Formats: sequence, C-alpha cells, structure tokens
Amino acid sequence: MALAVSFLFSTIGELYVSCYLLRFLMQWVRADFHNPLSQFIVAVTGPLVHPVRRVIPAWRGLDLATVLVAMLLELVLTLILISLSGMSVPSTGLLLLIVLRRLAVNAARLFFFAVLLRAILSWVGTGGYHPIVAILTSITEPLIRPVRRLIRPIGGLDLAPLFVLIGLQALIVALG
Repeated sequence: MALAVSFLFSTIGELYVSCYLLRFLMQWVRADFHNPLSQFIVAVTGPLVHPVRRVIPAWRGLDLATVLVAMLLELVLTLILISLSGMSVPSTGLLLLIVLRRLAVNAARLFFFAVLLRAILSWVGTGGYHPIVAILTSITEPLIRPVRRLIRPIGGLDLAPLFVLIGLQALIVALG
C-alpha cells in the first residue's frame, strides 16, 4: 500500500513540477503563449508563480520565479517521498543535491518525450497546423538544430531526433 501511495505522489508531483519546467522552457525559447497548450500551462502554474514573481523578477529574460517554485515543489515532493519510505531526512546539502538531480532528470525526461512525440507526429502528419506540434517544435528545435547540422537528413529521413533521444537517455541514465 505504501508503495502505491508513494508511486501516486511521485507521478502526480513530477507531472506538476513538469508543468513549471515546461513554462520556464516555453518562456526561454519564446514559444507562442496564445497557443492552447501554453494557456493551459500558464493557468496551472500561475497561482504559485505570480506571487513569487512580485518578489523575484526575471533576470536576463529568464523567469527565476518559475524556477524557484519548481525547486520548492520538488523539495516538498522529495521530503514527502522520503517520509513515505521511512528514511531519515538527509543533510541540507545532500537534500539540495537530490532536489537538483531530480529536477535535471525531470527536465531531461521532458525533453525526451517532447522530441519523441515530435518525431512520431512528423511521421504521422497532422494534416496542417496543430498547437501541440508548434509548442513541441519551439521547445525541441534548440536541441535538434545543432545535431542536424552535424548529421544531415539521409534520403529524406532526419536522424537528428534519434541521436538527440540517445543523448537525452544517456543523460537520464547518468543522472539516475
């Protein structure tokens, strides 16, 4: 039973933290915030980000309030998971490292699934404009573009997303 509760907290918590990471990434790459997916992310994350933003402004175009909220949520989630597992709370420094590692893995997984979904949708074709494809392109293009410069499409098949996926999975394994 405790394992199931831990799984639910972990899954729901990581999905919620992913919304904040996605908001930060969309602001960083200047994605279209009139997009329905963007509007959803802003609506979900706004109640916690807006009060923090009054205290912590953006710095060089980076929304530090969103990053701070994501870190605090990850800290709370980590403490909940530690208490559910019956382990003792580690030292402050170790706890901070655990939180940063969990955020990095979460961000890498977010990129991984964004690249994977973009690749699948490019094969299937959406028959025109689709809001999810527009956001996925905005988020993943900064990762895929440098690889595409090194590995050109072969016979019309773009292998750059495959190599990005391999690199992201290697990063997840290294951090895990």
